[in-house]
Amino acid sequence: MSALDAEAANVAILAFLNESDLEWESPTPGTYVITLPGHHKLRTTTALTVGDHALTINAFVARNPDENHVGVFRWLLERNQRMYALAFAVDHLGDIYLVGRLPLTSVTADELDRLMGSVLEYADGSFNTILELGFASAIRREWQWRVSRGESTANLAAFAHLAEAAPDGAPDTGPETA
Repeated sequence: MSALDAEAANVAILAFLNESDLEWESPTPGTYVITLPGHHKLRTTTALTVGDHALTINAFVARNPDENHVGVFRWLLERNQRMYALAFAVDHLGDIYLVGRLPLTSVTADELDRLMGSVLEYADGSFNTILELGFASAIRREWQWRVSRGESTANLAAFAHLAEAAPDGAPDTGPETA
């Protein structure tokens, strides 16, 4: 019976992907790698793998934080309490992922849409907080380096509160336009 469930799941996934505007590839049968576009995190690579009994979802969120591991991991665990079908997890390197499992009998186009929406919401919506908690020193160094060379800090604007104030007391947002 699981072979029929796996076949039905693969059909549902292909139908969903073919109807979506998402970039995707299938490197091996039963594995689908999808690129979800975001706002804070420009893209989230998400793998769907059809197994014997379940669909596994695995999405890379961020690399191992440089600092404040306890703060980052606590925030992720607290966030897990409010999430649908997915949870934050870390691998053996400390890199942060979203993971989930869904019974093959539950794989439908509507459920896949809901899951991809959840991956995007959780990865994209959490990205700046994860960076702020786990990479604050690196962000400050990058800000200072750019300011010292007259480079734009526009793409760091979300982290202006972490940076030292510019000489005029306001964060530098890059070259002014006339």
